[in-house]
Amino acid sequence: MEKNDILKVVSERSINFIRLWFTDILGSLKCFTITATELETALNEGIGFDGSSVTGFHPIEESDCLALPDPDTFAVVPYTSDAPNPELTEARLICDIYEPDGAPFAGDPRYILKSNLKRADEIGFTLMVGPELEYFYFNSKTDFSPLDQGTYFDFAPLDSGIDLRKKTILALQSMGIPVEIAHHEVASSQHEIDLKYSDALTMADAAMTYKKIVKKVASENNAFASFMPKPIFADNGSGMHTHQSLFQGDTNTFFDPDDKYNLSDIGKRYTAGILAHAKAFTAICNPTVNSYKRLVPGYEAPIYISWSLRNRSALVRLPNYKPGKEHATRIEVRSPDPSCNPYLAFSVMLAAGLDGMKKKLPLPEPVQENVYSLVKGERVGELPELETLPGSLLEALLELESDPVIKEALGEHVYHKFVQLKRKEWEEFNLQVTSWELEKYMDV
Repeated sequence: MEKNDILKVVSERSINFIRLWFTDILGSLKCFTITATELETALNEGIGFDGSSVTGFHPIEESDCLALPDPDTFAVVPYTSDAPNPELTEARLICDIYEPDGAPFAGDPRYILKSNLKRADEIGFTLMVGPELEYFYFNSKTDFSPLDQGTYFDFAPLDSGIDLRKKTILALQSMGIPVEIAHHEVASSQHEIDLKYSDALTMADAAMTYKKIVKKVASENNAFASFMPKPIFADNGSGMHTHQSLFQGDTNTFFDPDDKYNLSDIGKRYTAGILAHAKAFTAICNPTVNSYKRLVPGYEAPIYISWSLRNRSALVRLPNYKPGKEHATRIEVRSPDPSCNPYLAFSVMLAAGLDGMKKKLPLPEPVQENVYSLVKGERVGELPELETLPGSLLEALLELESDPVIKEALGEHVYHKFVQLKRKEWEEFNLQVTSWELEKYMDV
């Protein structure tokens, strides 16, 4: 939208409040609210704020930051409760963060994604992505009882979250975010709403909006939604399976009609790059201690670094090609989870894929066997022993620290701040005494 169009909509709809959104390094959505009278100034000049209070931003002695709204992200925030108050109508704009001198702030995750997308654009490619963000509904923030005991594709009455999903979809659509499909997932009270495939920046903005709206709808309907990767013991965790491909104009460069897999050399090398850097980007795509409770055998999450056709037990899956659907040729990276910052997650996966293309890395043979139950060290047929993803946040950080490609994709500021914050999180976790430990060892 143009700035004048935004001002016109705000005036015609009597919108009193505008929320300016951005994310911190860890992916938490941040915002502050301005009144409609300040909107024109914000669009033209930005709004200053204290960056020292935002996780991973500036130290106190260099605290000033500037939030400049991106006009293309303007949307009216819909009512999600049954008793709307017109006087409280609000809109949102997603912001890019700048230094006081007008330079882009190197700690802004949206800037990091833009920088990596620019690298792809300079060699003629546009990254298209479609993430599947799974989540859970619980009774409340203090009562983590699932709302239902439904499973994959169940419907009412086993699926008690169907009305919450409907309200969420309507809210997303009203904000200009198209939805493709929604359903109950495998675990109790686990759900998924899939957004329509889009360019990576638009999708990262949409993913942050999606998480906010899912939680908002749940809260205003006496429930609690969580994107925690593994909230329930002995049940499946939540993933953010990320479908991705590279386009040149309207052409999907991953498609090759003459290849036995219908995957082009570009697609193969991109996939090889994903496999080569998977250990390092796991720290970004699976950024919490809890993330590694999901990446274990037996719960439909990948452990082994491999790729396959259709086989969902591999880290990377190549979905079936359907004649006439060349545009849909893509790979699906199945390891990320929804606790990640999508701006950073898309950045590091793109960097990994582009490095595979740059170095012309060979793609190994696909693994068609179910590797969920594979014992570590066991081989699949004649294939070499498969490597595994990191087993903990600490292992993932060590892999990140040794991978210059992924470090470069993050930039010095984000890389150092992220590692610092996550090492602190790991140390805090190690100091905890859990109820499991008390039950297991109290009689020792």
